[in-house]
Amino acid sequence: MIKYILLVISFFMFIPGFAQQNQMSREAYIQKYYPLAISEMERSGIPASITLAQGCWESQNGNSVLATEGNNHFGIKCKSEWRGKKIYHDDDAKGECFRKYAHAEASYVDHSNFLMAGSRYSFLFQLDPKDYAGWARGLKQAGYATDPTYAERLIKIIEDFKLYVYDEYGDNRQLASIKQEEEKTTHNKALRPSTPAKKNTAHKIEMRNGLRSVVVLEGDTYQSLTKFLKLKDWQLYTYNDFGKGRQPRPNEILYIEAKYRKASKQHKQHVTENGDTMHYIAQRYGIRLKPLLRRNRMDDGQEPAVGQVVYLHHKSPRKR
Repeated sequence: MIKYILLVISFFMFIPGFAQQNQMSREAYIQKYYPLAISEMERSGIPASITLAQGCWESQNGNSVLATEGNNHFGIKCKSEWRGKKIYHDDDAKGECFRKYAHAEASYVDHSNFLMAGSRYSFLFQLDPKDYAGWARGLKQAGYATDPTYAERLIKIIEDFKLYVYDEYGDNRQLASIKQEEEKTTHNKALRPSTPAKKNTAHKIEMRNGLRSVVVLEGDTYQSLTKFLKLKDWQLYTYNDFGKGRQPRPNEILYIEAKYRKASKQHKQHVTENGDTMHYIAQRYGIRLKPLLRRNRMDDGQEPAVGQVVYLHHKSPRKR
């Protein structure tokens, strides 16, 4: 009987330690997601340091229920305009509705879109892109969080972990000059890249995976984009592995030159998460879809299972 009691006690003592060992550290979270934060900074103008600090705090370094079960790293609630999947969680009130994403990257993209589309955040885009303290205080002022110390918490994370170095990776001067020029001519608030009426001035050619790319805006079609970019009709379809007739979707990344046959040496494998498709993986790493399928011994239309290792650089080993 005593042995049984000791066994039970040991079991319950072991569980917290086991759970703690599997918790992602703040350092590990930053190392995992800083490329996403930089990518979104280049697309939106939001400092990478701010995005990372918010991700650290809001998701408890990727360990919160919202992050692990809903891939929601920024605590964004459903709101009336949300048409995607939902997850319910106790926050300011019991059982509140939060947005649920297929993977973390979708959460990072939606976080940028949420700030760009919200009129109460528009003043932030007039700040110096490297003014992380101004952004932190501005987010609190605009009501992003109810915590009265929210700005100080973000600033502390940024300074403790030197996240401001990631703000040096992007050059937002072109985006800032576009905003200032638009503001002078229209006397409106700073330009937000998702504003349909201003899409022609907001298009910015960005380098992703060493390739030139653009982000699709509201109202864009392949016809309007090919005209704007001076490409032939077939090129955007071919470069992005899309069938003719499909129209681009807002916030989608389109390459405007041919992708590579394989990823760079630093990206050798991708472990799939729920919602990942082979086309998504091909776009994420700037690889042509057909060579990627052949490299992984897959047929056209075949999709990976959750947790499957997709080989990006070398051919996958044969199954025994």
